[in-house]
Amino acid sequence: MEEENAPEIISDSELLRLINIVQEKDSQAMLQLIDLFKNDILHVSKFIHLPQEDAISQIIVEFLEYIQLNELE
Repeated sequence: MEEENAPEIISDSELLRLINIVQEKDSQAMLQLIDLFKNDILHVSKFIHLPQEDAISQIIVEFLEYIQLNELE
């Protein structure tokens, strides 16, 4: 039986394509990337000593900044 909230699985090439689009500051691609990592972001936010909404916001901002500042090889 499949889990109702099973994480979406994409290929490495699709992930790299999405990251490249995010580096071009495409807001739709940013939303897709955030959605793809939503469960991980929620999980990690539980370990940050901030209100959960603030922790989630901080994780998302730093994640997108990291992607935009680091070129893929």
